This record gives sequence, structure tokens and C-alpha cells, in this order.
Amino acid sequence: MRKSILLILLMVGSFCWLSAKSPLGTKKNPVKMYFVPSMEAGKVVTSGKKISDLLFQKTGYYFKTAVPTSYASVVEALGTDEADIAWLPTFAYIMAHDINGAEVELTTVRNGLKSYKGQFISRVDSGINEINDINDKIIAYTDAASTSGYIYPSAILKQNNIEPKRYIFAGGHPQAIIAVYEKNADVACTFWSPEHEGIPQDARKYVMETYPDIFTATKVIGFTDWIPNDTVTFRKEFPKDMKDKIVNAILDISLTEEGKAVFSDLYSVDGFTKSSDADYEVVRKALRSLGLEANQLVN
Repeated sequence: MRKSILLILLMVGSFCWLSAKSPLGTKKNPVKMYFVPSMEAGKVVTSGKKISDLLFQKTGYYFKTAVPTSYASVVEALGTDEADIAWLPTFAYIMAHDINGAEVELTTVRNGLKSYKGQFISRVDSGINEINDINDKIIAYTDAASTSGYIYPSAILKQNNIEPKRYIFAGGHPQAIIAVYEKNADVACTFWSPEHEGIPQDARKYVMETYPDIFTATKVIGFTDWIPNDTVTFRKEFPKDMKDKIVNAILDISLTEEGKAVFSDLYSVDGFTKSSDADYEVVRKALRSLGLEANQLVN
């Protein structure tokens, strides 16, 4: 009898807890916004917090930010409702959409461009001058779900029957560059964008403070095709009214001086454009043209 009463009390308590769960966007149930660790994690954390503060001022919603240790962790979080919004690189978005039904709403813009390339970097003194020279060399990729730092360049090597000696995942674009600079790898695969006002815009600029000679000590030996820029992505079934409000808030904030500074500090973003999954089909087509599937490359 006492066990039955206890069971009923537990059931009632659980029901009351579920019923009393705070609405999404409140202080007790904030919108969970995740960022990928493509740059130095501490810097991403700082910028992410500033963005959440600006979004709170604009929308009235509370946000909780996080920077997991890998792109895959962010993709997984979108499928378990652990994350509501994620700032995802191109291929990570495709995985999140195809596996978890996540939906892209915004594409980033840099220097007026909605796309970029991947680059192959080697040391000037390495004797590696073109992609074919990568055969039997050590490659530093960024992350297994990075489009420019792994997916596209590894597909190019496969297409050209180039076999590296081995490869490592450095954990981010700056880390891959540093691996080459410090001779822990022969080649790095990272992102590239055209120069802007005479200033290089590829991944090497993020290590210039520590390695001032990075642009003279290293060189670009090859490029991938153009790739659609990274995304602001929402989990499947995220409330549409809240989504629209947040998307419009990001667009509005990006036009302010404060917003421009914060987004630039985050991933060198200087604007956004509304987008849909159709804008990213070109990546799937590129993989299929090489006889590859996304899951195959990640595995």
C-alpha cells in the first residue's frame, strides 16, 4: 500500500515538473546556441557570449552558449535537442540536415562573398610545390566535418590517386597552419578567401600575431572548388515564430557597428543572407561527382 502511494506521488510530481517546465527562451529554459571550435575556443566563447547578449536585447529571449570539442558534437546536439541553434560550417550543416532534419536559415557573407575555397598550404622550404607532391607526405586536416579543411581536399586527393603518408586532425584551421609552420606536418588544408584591401583573408591571418612571418614562411600550393559559406542553422521543429524573430534580430544586429565588430571577431563575418537547403545542394553534387557520399568521407 505504501509503495503504491509512493508511486502515485512520484507520478504526480513528474507530471507537475513537466507541466511547470518554463517556456523556451526564458531564464530557466534558455535558447541553446552552439558554436564550432574552428578558431581558438576561448575567442569563440567570448564572441558567442557577446552575440547572445545582443540577441537578448533585441528579442527578449535568454540564450545559453557552448563550444563543444568537435563539429560532430554540435551536429549530434542538434539531433538530441541539446542545441537549438548552431553556427555550422558547410559540410557539418549538410550532415545535420540529412541526419537530423536541421534547417539552415542564414548564410554568412565575407567581403561581399557567399562562398570560399579550401587551400593546400606547405612551407616555402619544403620542396612541395603542387598537389601531386603531397603523395607520401603528412597532412594536417582541421576536423572530419570541415568542408575546406577535410572534405573537399581529401576528395581531390582521392580523385587524383594521391596517397599521403598519414594524416592528423589538428582541431581547427589555426592549429593546422601551426602544424606546418612547426614542421609537425608537411601540408595543411584550411579555408581561403580572396585578399581584401590588400590584406590576406585565408586561415594564416589568425596566427600572424604569434607567427609574424607566416605568410613568407608558407605558400599556397593548390585550391579546391568554391564552397558555400557557413551557416546559422536551427534544429528541426524549432518554433517558427521564435526562429523568425531571431533571424531578423541577427540581420538587424549585423548592420550596427557593435554587431559588425562582434561578428567579425567570431568567424570574420561581415554580413548574412537568408538561405535554404537548396543553396547547399552544390556540395552534395560535388561529392557525388567524385563517386563519394558524405557518410563515407566522415567514416
